[in-house]
Amino acid sequence: MERILVVGVTGAGKSTLARTLSARLGLPFHEMDALYFDGPDWSVNSRLTEDVTGLTAEPRWIIDSLGYPEVRDLLWTRADTVIWLDYPRRVVMPRVLRRSFRRSVTREALFGGNRETWTGWLSREHPAWWAWSQHGTRRRELGSRVRDPRFAPLDTLRFGRPQETAAWLTSL
Repeated sequence: MERILVVGVTGAGKSTLARTLSARLGLPFHEMDALYFDGPDWSVNSRLTEDVTGLTAEPRWIIDSLGYPEVRDLLWTRADTVIWLDYPRRVVMPRVLRRSFRRSVTREALFGGNRETWTGWLSREHPAWWAWSQHGTRRRELGSRVRDPRFAPLDTLRFGRPQETAAWLTSL
Protein backbone atom coordinates (compact mmCIF):
# COMPACT_ATOMS: atom_id res chain seq x y z
CA MET A 1 0.00 0.00 0.00
CA GLU A 2 2.06 2.85 -1.35
CA ARG A 3 -0.30 4.50 -3.88
CA ILE A 4 -3.84 4.41 -2.52
CA LEU A 5 -7.18 5.59 -3.84
CA VAL A 6 -9.95 5.87 -1.27
CA VAL A 7 -13.20 5.74 -3.24
CA GLY A 8 -16.91 5.79 -2.52
CA VAL A 9 -20.01 7.88 -2.92
CA THR A 10 -20.31 11.45 -1.64
CA GLY A 11 -20.44 11.39 2.16
CA ALA A 12 -18.88 7.97 2.64
CA GLY A 13 -15.93 9.39 4.56
CA LYS A 14 -13.23 9.20 1.89
CA SER A 15 -11.31 12.28 3.04
CA THR A 16 -11.53 11.33 6.70
CA LEU A 17 -10.19 7.83 6.04
CA ALA A 18 -7.51 9.12 3.66
CA ARG A 19 -6.26 11.61 6.28
CA THR A 20 -6.16 8.90 8.91
CA LEU A 21 -4.28 6.52 6.61
CA SER A 22 -1.90 9.31 5.63
CA ALA A 23 -0.97 9.84 9.28
CA ARG A 24 -0.67 6.13 10.06
CA LEU A 25 1.25 5.10 6.96
CA GLY A 26 3.26 8.28 6.42
CA LEU A 27 1.83 8.77 2.93
CA PRO A 28 1.34 12.23 1.40
CA PHE A 29 -2.41 12.94 1.22
CA HIS A 30 -3.93 14.88 -1.68
CA GLU A 31 -7.57 15.93 -1.51
CA MET A 32 -9.05 15.65 -4.99
CA ASP A 33 -11.64 18.39 -4.54
CA ALA A 34 -8.88 20.79 -3.46
CA LEU A 35 -6.98 19.89 -6.63
CA TYR A 36 -10.09 20.26 -8.79
CA PHE A 37 -11.58 23.51 -7.45
CA ASP A 38 -8.89 26.16 -7.44
CA GLY A 39 -10.60 29.51 -7.09
CA PRO A 40 -13.72 31.54 -6.40
CA ASP A 41 -17.11 30.56 -7.77
CA TRP A 42 -16.04 26.92 -7.78
CA SER A 43 -13.70 27.50 -10.72
CA VAL A 44 -12.03 24.38 -12.06
CA ASN A 45 -8.28 23.94 -12.16
CA SER A 46 -7.23 24.15 -15.81
CA ARG A 47 -4.04 22.27 -14.93
CA LEU A 48 -5.76 19.37 -13.19
CA THR A 49 -4.38 16.67 -15.49
CA GLU A 50 -0.84 18.03 -15.22
CA ASP A 51 -1.10 18.39 -11.45
CA VAL A 52 -2.46 14.87 -10.94
CA THR A 53 0.09 13.44 -13.38
CA GLY A 54 2.86 14.98 -11.30
CA LEU A 55 1.46 13.84 -7.96
CA THR A 56 0.82 10.28 -9.11
CA ALA A 57 4.31 9.99 -10.62
CA GLU A 58 5.59 10.04 -7.05
CA PRO A 59 6.22 6.63 -5.42
CA ARG A 60 3.91 7.17 -2.44
CA TRP A 61 0.55 8.95 -2.15
CA ILE A 62 -3.06 8.71 -1.10
CA ILE A 63 -5.94 10.42 -2.91
CA ASP A 64 -9.57 10.53 -1.78
CA SER A 65 -11.55 10.13 -4.97
CA LEU A 66 -12.88 7.97 -7.74
CA GLY A 67 -11.33 10.78 -9.77
CA TYR A 68 -12.85 13.40 -11.99
CA PRO A 69 -13.36 12.13 -15.56
CA GLU A 70 -10.26 13.93 -16.83
CA VAL A 71 -7.97 11.98 -14.49
CA ARG A 72 -9.97 8.90 -13.51
CA ASP A 73 -8.10 6.34 -15.60
CA LEU A 74 -4.76 7.94 -14.74
CA LEU A 75 -5.46 7.52 -11.02
CA TRP A 76 -6.64 3.95 -11.39
CA THR A 77 -3.68 2.87 -13.50
CA ARG A 78 -1.13 4.43 -11.15
CA ALA A 79 -2.65 3.24 -7.87
CA ASP A 80 -1.66 -0.04 -6.26
CA THR A 81 -4.55 -0.15 -3.77
CA VAL A 82 -8.20 0.87 -3.88
CA ILE A 83 -10.16 1.16 -0.67
CA TRP A 84 -13.86 1.26 -1.50
CA LEU A 85 -16.24 2.63 1.13
CA ASP A 86 -19.38 1.02 -0.26
CA TYR A 87 -21.90 2.40 2.21
CA PRO A 88 -25.67 2.55 1.74
CA ARG A 89 -27.67 5.78 1.50
CA ARG A 90 -28.88 5.41 5.07
CA VAL A 91 -25.26 5.82 6.19
CA VAL A 92 -24.05 8.53 3.83
CA MET A 93 -27.06 10.87 3.74
CA PRO A 94 -27.01 11.82 7.44
CA ARG A 95 -23.27 12.44 7.11
CA VAL A 96 -23.69 14.70 4.08
CA LEU A 97 -26.56 16.61 5.68
CA ARG A 98 -24.66 17.17 8.95
CA ARG A 99 -21.51 18.23 7.12
CA SER A 100 -23.32 20.65 4.80
CA PHE A 101 -25.37 22.09 7.65
CA ARG A 102 -22.19 22.68 9.68
CA ARG A 103 -20.42 24.25 6.70
CA SER A 104 -23.39 26.52 5.98
CA VAL A 105 -23.65 27.66 9.60
CA THR A 106 -19.93 28.21 10.17
CA ARG A 107 -19.22 29.58 6.67
CA GLU A 108 -16.23 27.24 6.57
CA ALA A 109 -13.85 28.02 3.71
CA LEU A 110 -13.57 25.10 1.34
CA PHE A 111 -11.64 24.42 -1.84
CA GLY A 112 -10.44 27.57 -3.56
CA GLY A 113 -11.93 29.67 -0.74
CA ASN A 114 -15.49 28.70 -1.65
CA ARG A 115 -18.26 28.19 0.89
CA GLU A 116 -21.50 26.28 1.09
CA THR A 117 -24.43 28.67 1.33
CA TRP A 118 -28.05 28.37 2.36
CA THR A 119 -29.19 29.22 -1.17
CA GLY A 120 -26.84 26.55 -2.46
CA TRP A 121 -29.09 23.93 -0.86
CA LEU A 122 -31.58 24.62 -3.67
CA SER A 123 -29.08 23.69 -6.38
CA ARG A 124 -28.84 20.22 -7.92
CA GLU A 125 -25.08 20.61 -7.50
CA HIS A 126 -25.36 20.84 -3.70
CA PRO A 127 -23.66 17.90 -1.96
CA ALA A 128 -26.94 16.68 -0.44
CA TRP A 129 -28.70 16.57 -3.80
CA TRP A 130 -25.62 15.16 -5.46
CA ALA A 131 -25.20 12.41 -2.85
CA TRP A 132 -28.83 11.36 -3.19
CA SER A 133 -29.04 11.44 -6.98
CA GLN A 134 -25.63 9.96 -7.75
CA HIS A 135 -25.50 7.23 -5.11
CA GLY A 136 -26.61 4.35 -7.32
CA THR A 137 -24.71 5.55 -10.38
CA ARG A 138 -21.46 5.90 -8.43
CA ARG A 139 -21.80 2.50 -6.79
CA ARG A 140 -22.39 0.86 -10.18
CA GLU A 141 -19.41 2.65 -11.71
CA LEU A 142 -17.15 1.61 -8.86
CA GLY A 143 -18.37 -1.98 -9.17
CA SER A 144 -17.57 -1.93 -12.88
CA ARG A 145 -14.12 -0.52 -12.26
CA VAL A 146 -13.12 -3.08 -9.66
CA ARG A 147 -14.21 -5.84 -12.05
CA ASP A 148 -12.47 -4.24 -15.06
CA PRO A 149 -9.52 -6.40 -16.21
CA ARG A 150 -7.41 -3.24 -16.65
CA PHE A 151 -7.49 -2.77 -12.90
CA ALA A 152 -7.14 -6.44 -11.89
CA PRO A 153 -3.62 -5.85 -10.48
CA LEU A 154 -5.02 -3.44 -7.87
CA ASP A 155 -5.39 -4.67 -4.33
CA THR A 156 -9.03 -3.79 -3.66
CA LEU A 157 -10.52 -3.59 -0.18
CA ARG A 158 -14.29 -3.14 -0.09
CA PHE A 159 -16.08 -2.17 3.10
CA GLY A 160 -19.87 -2.21 3.26
CA ARG A 161 -20.24 -0.76 6.75
CA PRO A 162 -18.29 1.81 8.76
CA GLN A 163 -17.70 -0.84 11.46
CA GLU A 164 -15.81 -2.98 8.92
CA THR A 165 -13.63 -0.01 8.00
CA ALA A 166 -12.94 0.77 11.66
CA ALA A 167 -11.99 -2.85 12.38
CA TRP A 168 -9.61 -2.89 9.43
CA LEU A 169 -8.03 0.40 10.56
CA THR A 170 -7.52 -1.04 14.03
CA SER A 171 -5.74 -4.03 12.49
CA LEU A 172 -3.17 -1.86 10.68
